[in-house]
Amino acid sequence: MNEFIEQFLIEARELVEQGTADLLAAEERPRDAAAIDGAFRAFHTLKGSAGIIDFAAMARALHAAEDALSQVRAGAVPITGALIGQCLTCLDQVVHWLDAIEATGEPPDAAERDADAVIALFGAAEAAAPPAATGPAALDAWLATLPAAEPAGGARCAFAYTPAEDAFFRGEDPLATVQALPGLLALDLVLDGATVDPAEIDPFHCRLTLFILCSEPRARLELAFAGLSGTVDWRDLAPPAAPGAGTPVAAGQLIAAQIALLRGPEDEGSAGRRASALRAALQVLRASGRDVEAAALERLADAGATPQRLADALDEARADTHAAPSPFVPGTEPVIADVGARSLRVDVERIDALVRLTGEFTVLKTQAAHHARLAAETTSTGEARELAAKELATQLKSHHETLERLVGALQHAVLGIRVLPLRHVFQRLPRLVRDMSDALGKPIRLVIEGEETEADKAIVEALFEPLLHILRNAADHGIEPAGARAAAGKPETGIVAVRARRVEDRLTIEVEDDGAGIDTARLRARAGERGLASPAVLAAMSEEEALDLIFAPGFSTRDEVTGYSGRGVGMDAVRVALARLGGRVRVHSRPGEGTRLALSLPVSVMKTDVLSVESGGQVLGIPLEAVVETARLPRSAISRIGAASVFVWRERTLPLIDLAQAMGLAPAPAGGGDARIVITRLNGELGGLEVERLGARMEVMLRPLEGLLAGLPCHGTTLLGDGRVLIVLDLEALQP
Repeated sequence: MNEFIEQFLIEARELVEQGTADLLAAEERPRDAAAIDGAFRAFHTLKGSAGIIDFAAMARALHAAEDALSQVRAGAVPITGALIGQCLTCLDQVVHWLDAIEATGEPPDAAERDADAVIALFGAAEAAAPPAATGPAALDAWLATLPAAEPAGGARCAFAYTPAEDAFFRGEDPLATVQALPGLLALDLVLDGATVDPAEIDPFHCRLTLFILCSEPRARLELAFAGLSGTVDWRDLAPPAAPGAGTPVAAGQLIAAQIALLRGPEDEGSAGRRASALRAALQVLRASGRDVEAAALERLADAGATPQRLADALDEARADTHAAPSPFVPGTEPVIADVGARSLRVDVERIDALVRLTGEFTVLKTQAAHHARLAAETTSTGEARELAAKELATQLKSHHETLERLVGALQHAVLGIRVLPLRHVFQRLPRLVRDMSDALGKPIRLVIEGEETEADKAIVEALFEPLLHILRNAADHGIEPAGARAAAGKPETGIVAVRARRVEDRLTIEVEDDGAGIDTARLRARAGERGLASPAVLAAMSEEEALDLIFAPGFSTRDEVTGYSGRGVGMDAVRVALARLGGRVRVHSRPGEGTRLALSLPVSVMKTDVLSVESGGQVLGIPLEAVVETARLPRSAISRIGAASVFVWRERTLPLIDLAQAMGLAPAPAGGGDARIVITRLNGELGGLEVERLGARMEVMLRPLEGLLAGLPCHGTTLLGDGRVLIVLDLEALQP
C-alpha cells in the first residue's frame, strides 16, 4: 500500500469519528447549528477524499447523506432520529470499506452494490424534498417537446442543469461535464431569455440551462455534479420495479401475524413461539427484498431487545411495505469494535525533544570514545599510570551519570510519544449508549468528562472492552425504565457519567449511573443459590464484600439470558481485563440512587517497577504493585492439603504456589533450609509464591513477547545488566 492511500485511510477514519460525534450531538441538541454543520463538513470532506482516490461508490453514498444533511441545514426538513440513524449507517459502511482497502489495497468488488443500498436508505427523504429551484416547469416543457419514443427508448432520467453565472471563473466547463456523462441520449442548450439578443451576451458570464436525457439512473450521474456550482432539477423517468412488488399485501399479512405472536401472552411456550415468529418475520422481509429492515430487526434481537420492542419495529416496517427494497445490507452491525490506533500523531515539541536527546547522546559517545582511546594509549608505569587510571575512573563515572540522566530523559520522551488522549476510546461510547438505549427502550444520556486525559496507547486501547461491559451493565441492570423512574420521582432519562483524571502515576476512571443501585440482599441470595459461598459466610460479609460478588466468575442476577446480560461474564471480564493491565476496580452503590465503579490503572504498561526473583534457574520479575511483602518460613510451617500447599501468615491461611513448578521449570534441589516466599495480592486475594532467591527492586522498560512466545504468562521482558533476560510475570495467568 502506498503512502497516499495510507494517508487517506488515516484522515478518513478521523473524519468518520468527527462525523459520528457531530451526528450524536445534533440528535441530542437539534438546534445546535454547529453540530449539524460539523457533520455536513465531515461528510463533504470524506466525499472529496473518496473522489481524489477515484472511489466513486463511496463518494456516491456520502453524497446521498450529504444531500440529506444539506436539507437540514437549509431548514427544509427537521433533524430526526431516523435521519441520524441513516447517516450513522452510511458511516458504518464507510468503515467497512476502509477496512477492506487497508487489508487489500483496493476497494471491495461489491462497493457499487453497497453504495446503492446506502443511497436507498435516503430515498424517502429525497422523495419528500422540495423540487430544486431550477425551473421544473421548464424541464417539463422541454420533455413535452421530445419525440414520444425518446423517453421510452431506454431513458432513465432527465434533468435541467443551470450553472452559476461565475462558473467559468470557478474553473468549471458545464458543456464538457455534460458531454462526459454516460448514456447521454439528448442534449439541448437554452440561453437565458433576457439575453437572447447576441449583442447583449456577456461571454464572461454563463447564462445557460442545459437540458439532458440519459439512459443511466440518477444515482449514477449525481456524482458528476458534486461540488459544482449552480442547480440541478432531476426527473426519474423509469424507476426499476421493486422485487416482490406483486405481493406487498401478502407480506404485510404475514408480518402482522408475527407481530401478534410477539405480543402474545407470557406462558410456558411463549419463548419458542416468539423465536419462531422472529425467524419468520426476517424471512418475509428478505424475501420481499427488504434486507436493510431485516438487518435492523436482527440487530435489535441480538442486542437483547424485548419482544414488545421487536413487535414495534416490525409494525414500523409493515407500515412501509411498499418502500423500495435494498439489495444489500450496508453494514450488519454498528461499528463499535475495539480497533487499535493504526497511527499516532505526535506533537512536534516531543519530536524536537528526541532530536535534542540524540544530540546529547552523540556528544556522550564522542567523549566516551576519547577516553577509551586514552586508556588504550596509556603505557606509562608506576605513579603516572595510577594517576591516569584515577583520572579515567573519574571521567567514566561522570559519563555514567550523564548516561543515566539521558536514558531517563529518553524513556520519558519515548513514553510521551506513545500516549493517547482517552478521547480515542471515549468517542466510541456515545454511539454504543445510543444503540443500547434504543434496543432496551430506555432513554439514556451519556456524560463524558476528562477525555483529554492521556495514558499509554496500550492502556487506552485496552480500555474499550471493560468500559463496554460496564456500560452494558449500567444500561441493563442500573437504569430503570422510564415509567419506574417517573414513579420514583426521577427524570425519565437516565444518566451515565464517565469521568477520567490522572492522579500522580495512576489513571482513574469512574463510571457512575443514577439508576436503582445494587441490592446486596439479592446478591447474597443469588450467590447462595449458585453455591458461591455458604450461608454463614454470606451473612458475615460486609456491604463492600457483598458488592464484590458481582465480579465472581459466572455470577449474574438475571434469570434469563439477553443480549446484554445473564451469562455472568460481563463484570468478571472487567476485572480480568484490568488485572492484565495492572489495574483494579472497586464498586460503590447506594440503593435507589445509583452505582459507581472506580477503575485505577497505571499510566504506562511499558515502564514498571518489579521485584526480581530466581526460580528454577531463571530470573523472573514480579510486578511490585502486586507484592505485599517477602518472608522466610521454616519448611515445617508449610502444610499439605490434598495436592495443594498452604501456610499461615498473620493468622491467615494462604495458598502457596511453587513458582518453578507453575512455570514448568526445573525444581530446585530439595533442602532443609527456610522457604523464601513472596506474599502477593491479586484481585483482593492474598497468596504466596515460593522462590529460590530474592533479588532487588528495579524499574524496567518492558518489551512484549511476540511469535511463538506470545502465549507465555508474562507482561513482557527486559535485559539485565549482565545480559540475562528478565521475564515479568502475569500473576493472573498463574492462578491455579
